[in-house]
Amino acid sequence: MARRDRDEDLLMEDELTAAFLGDDEPTPKADPEPAAQAIEAAEEWDEEETVPGQLAVDVYETKEKLVVKARTAGVNKSELDVSIADNTLSIRGTLSAGNEEDVENYFVQECYWGEFSRSITLPVPVKEEEIEAVLKDGVLTISFTKLKQDTVKKIQVL
Repeated sequence: MARRDRDEDLLMEDELTAAFLGDDEPTPKADPEPAAQAIEAAEEWDEEETVPGQLAVDVYETKEKLVVKARTAGVNKSELDVSIADNTLSIRGTLSAGNEEDVENYFVQECYWGEFSRSITLPVPVKEEEIEAVLKDGVLTISFTKLKQDTVKKIQVL
């Protein structure tokens, strides 16, 4: 069945806002000035200033180790920077898409290419001098030896 006039089926802006807010009453129209300012700011945005992507990680522990795993397929070892300071692990790198100079048009572009970074405060104390980082089959695995701590420490009250 073909639609005659598509506009008559669309919700008005107030009705749409009310639907999402759960109100039965339409909300008053917002001041158009902030929207105009947002459009101007977006037009002035410098495309060269990009924010690095955030690396997805898994963090888990075994009896002796704390392990951080990250999917880094397409990243060379030389393009990875892994460091630790004050119990915070930092991973930085670059995902290269390769040579795309002859691309005229994208039909779908879902893959992230470019710089990425992630900083994680480690959930348990570790020996910072006993760290192993391995990049294998596109997975970066960083293993830390956990510090043994007394389970209960008696404190004398003075």
